[in-house]
Amino acid sequence: MKTQNGYLLISLDFELFWGLFDVKTTSNYHTNLKNVREVIPRLVALADQYNITLTFATVGFLFAKNKQELLSALPSEKPTYLNSRFNPYNLIENIGENETDDPFHYAESLIEFIRTNGNHEIASHTFSHYYANEDGQTPDQFEADIIAAVQIAKQKNINIKSIVFPRNQINEAYLKICAKHGIICYRGIENHWMFDTHDTKKLDNATHKAFRLTDAYCNVSGYNTYSISHLKNCHGILNIPSSKFFRPYSNSFKLLEPLRISRIKKGLVKAAKNNEIYHLWWHPHNFGKNMDANFKNLEDIFKLFTELQKNHAFQSVSMAQLAEKYHAKESQ
Repeated sequence: MKTQNGYLLISLDFELFWGLFDVKTTSNYHTNLKNVREVIPRLVALADQYNITLTFATVGFLFAKNKQELLSALPSEKPTYLNSRFNPYNLIENIGENETDDPFHYAESLIEFIRTNGNHEIASHTFSHYYANEDGQTPDQFEADIIAAVQIAKQKNINIKSIVFPRNQINEAYLKICAKHGIICYRGIENHWMFDTHDTKKLDNATHKAFRLTDAYCNVSGYNTYSISHLKNCHGILNIPSSKFFRPYSNSFKLLEPLRISRIKKGLVKAAKNNEIYHLWWHPHNFGKNMDANFKNLEDIFKLFTELQKNHAFQSVSMAQLAEKYHAKESQ
């Protein structure tokens, strides 16, 4: 009888326009943002059909019912980025009054839909889509942000246990702060130079982007699977690294689609056969265009998961569930 097994993790960076305002406009990304209202119920339904558990890492701003509730939740310490382009607080004055009026900056109904479903984790993507490695911000400002994120979730009967750092900017000095406020795990990055987020300027240069695009279709960085026993507990918070970004369907690269999906499937098979973890991630808004094509690809992956579950005892867990399993093993 098998005593060990591998795990599939899926984490979703749920941010709406708060995660995009510094790189896009609502007009040039309108379809993707608008369709998140359809994407999330469809994601939850498909995951439930295949007994998959999702982790929705959610920006704290989205929890607010209206602007008054958002304003009352704001921390007194706000990030002082040297580049003001990164500061979301500059947008608040001009956003709408509530979710009906402005569905790109509020998502209380979607969060409540996920919460009442009961099968999935709601985690943090920080309160303000906080950039932990950008110049100018401070540890005190980050802590104020995390406190605000935990508090607004608690007001909606949600206990935050996991965090995904925006743009995957992991500042190791801040991990202790997360642990202090009850967070037990975070999504780390793949162990390859093309994913390094410490130098934010390098991350966005053409070379890094080209390598990451190539890696979506060809196995450049490896499958990035790992055993639960190899996870690292840093400052009281568990690092659960990503294995692959689930790049959305692209008409420009449609002839390469079989390669992209095959690359993910091979990683899943490797993880299942070797009792390892495969951690897939993306943003709900990535599915907002070419929705049917994206969901077809996702269902193909979920069908493979079902086979691996049957033949190799492969399991689907949330980030917090995996962290709890890790701690249970450590305490034995």
